[in-house]
Order: sequence, then C-alpha cells, then structure tokens
Amino acid sequence: MGTGVDPAYWRRPSPTPAEQRQDVWIALLVLVGALVAMVLVKSVGTPNAPPLWEQLVWAASLALPLALRRRYPIVVLLLVGAVFIAAAIRAVGDNLMPSIAVFLATYTVGAWAQNRTWARWSRIAVIAAMFILLGYNLLTAIADPPDLPHAAGPMNPVLAGVLYTLAMNLLFFAGAYFFGNMAWLSARRQAELVWRAEELRLSQEQNTRGAIVAERVRIARDLHDVVAHHVSVMGVHAGAARSVLGKDPDVASEALRTVEQTARTAITELRGLLGVLRAEDTEASDTTSSPGLDQLPELFSAAKSAGLEVVHGVYGEPRPVPQGVALSAYRVVQEALTNVVKHAGARRADVRVRFLETALEIEVSDDGRGDVKGSNGFGLLGMRERVAVHGGELDAGPRRDGGFRVRVSLPTSVH
Repeated sequence: MGTGVDPAYWRRPSPTPAEQRQDVWIALLVLVGALVAMVLVKSVGTPNAPPLWEQLVWAASLALPLALRRRYPIVVLLLVGAVFIAAAIRAVGDNLMPSIAVFLATYTVGAWAQNRTWARWSRIAVIAAMFILLGYNLLTAIADPPDLPHAAGPMNPVLAGVLYTLAMNLLFFAGAYFFGNMAWLSARRQAELVWRAEELRLSQEQNTRGAIVAERVRIARDLHDVVAHHVSVMGVHAGAARSVLGKDPDVASEALRTVEQTARTAITELRGLLGVLRAEDTEASDTTSSPGLDQLPELFSAAKSAGLEVVHGVYGEPRPVPQGVALSAYRVVQEALTNVVKHAGARRADVRVRFLETALEIEVSDDGRGDVKGSNGFGLLGMRERVAVHGGELDAGPRRDGGFRVRVSLPTSVH
C-alpha cells in the first residue's frame, strides 16, 4: 500500500488468534442453541420428524463449521448453505438456529473474504438457492393449501403467508449481505486511518530530522562566523604586539590584552553554540547562541581594535524584528567586517542599518581594494543561505568608486 489504501487491492488482515477463539465460542453457542431448540420442537411434537440422533448430526453440521468462518469464509458459507437446504428438505423441524447459522456465514463472507468477486458471487449463489427452495415450498403450499379454519384477515391466507415469508427472507438475506459489506468497508477505512497516521508520523519524523539538519547547518555557519571573526582580530593584534614588543611594551601589552579578551569572547560564543548541539532543549541555549542587533556595537569595537575605523548609522524608526532576522543581520555584519579585516586592506568601514516599512536592510561598505577575494568561500555563501532562508536579497561586489559593498534586505513581515 505504498500510495495509500487502494480499495481495489486492499486485503483485510487474517483474523487474530483472539478472533478465531471468538469464532469457536460462537459456533458452540449456535450448537447449544440448536440443541435447545431441537428439544423444544421435539417436546411440542413435530409429525414426520427424524430421530433424535439424526437431528443432532444436522445441528452439529450447521453449527461447527462456524468455528472457521473468518479463516475460510466462502467455504463455510457454501457448506452451511448446502446443509441448510438439505436439512430443510429433510424437514428436521427447527428452522431458527439454522437460519442464524446461514446469516452468520453470509455476513462473514461480506466482512472477511479476500477475493471480493468470489465473495459477491458466492453469496448471490447461496441466496439464489435459498429462494429457489423457498419458491418450491411456496408453490407446494399454493398447490395444496393447508386448512386454516381460523383465518379471518382481509387477505387470502395462503397469499398472506407467501408475502410474509418472502418479506422475512428478503430482510434476512439483505441484512446479512449489507452488514457484511459495511463491516469490510469499516475495516478498510480503519486501515486507511492507521496508514495515514503512520504516514503522518513518518512525515513528522522526516520534518524533525530536516529541522535538526538545518539547525546544525545554521550552527556550522555560526561557528565559522565566530571563529573567522575572532581569530582574524586576534591575528591582527598578535601581529601588532609582535612588531612593537621591543619598542613599545605598553602598546604590545594592550594588543595582547585585546587578544586575550577576544579569545574569551570567542570561547564564550563557541560554548553557547556547542551547548545547542548537546542540549536536549535547544531553547535553553538560545539566549547564549543568538546575538542580534543589540550586539552590533561589540563587533564595531572589535573591528576598531583591529585598526579598522567603523562608522555606524541607523536609519528609520528602530523596532523589534524577528529573532531569526536579527541573528542573520548580526552574522552578515560580522562576516562582512571579518572579510574587510582579512582581505580588503581597508582603513574605514561604513555600516548602515535601515529599518524600512517591511524589511530590515544592512549595508557594509569599505574603502579597500574592492576585490572579491573570499566571495566564493564559505563566508559569502553563508550570507546568501541565511538571506535565502528569510526570502531576502543579497548584493555583494566592488563599488564603482573603490572598495567593496555588501547589502542585504531581510523581510520583517509576511504578506
């Protein structure tokens, strides 16, 4: 059932051991009922009735096959139908329990037979045979009507008896046929519900795995951003400290202090990110692993300490933005400044944050060489992926008047 529960190909599962035990008990119950009815009919007195031992055989032949009715429904129906017709011809006496046995067998074929074509035609054949027998008995009664001295209804007593018998048998067999089909349909619908529930569970698991993978990719980007940015700053200050170590110990000491502080900051962020990977509840680590617009001044301070002049401007009315957008904006600025420090050879960077009506725009430009070194690496690729997640736009490339510019637009509302 790879594409669902197809009515044309669905097959009802075989009966469980518990259902098979129920069939045995039902067969025994029908047998006991047949024996009780046989004793009652015998006590009332039935002319031309067969001997008691023969009636026991007929009762057992009708009831005991029902113990296998759900395992071999069509075979049981044909067997019970044949025994019923033979017992009726033999005039056993009781007709109630044999009728119940035929009803159960007919119902079971509709509810359990795997081959639906055989299920339909086997029931039609048995029902047709029953009505042929009924028609023969009715014709016999019409040809030789019984003496009914107390009949006082408005209809002919023989005609009334024929109509009554026909109506009872029609309701009897139609009910067995209809309720059997309904039981099959109910089982199929239940199987479809189970299948859909399993499909939903598998889909949810797949979505969960996809979310986990996406989260780990996000964390990988964050790790890259953190390491690249802070290591770049540390490298610049370490080189400055080495160059002036013998000439100006104070400047060297200050540079080494910046290296130390940057290393501590990097370790703190790395611990927060790794905590997300280890924590069962990722929300507990969100506060330490999701910087936003409020942390941008820290990036500017770090870049300034690396010898880069940073001019920062905010345009528009500042307002809260979604956490994911704020994080992506922070990482874009971080990666852009890292590229400026590492590759641009710039003295000045201009960072502009614009709060537009439906978007947050970030622009980072510098006065460096304006080449695209690093634009094919993980840095700008990570920017593009972050922006794409939010349905935003990224424009990165050399400026006409020199330098390099990164500009992203991140939607802040959904329409």
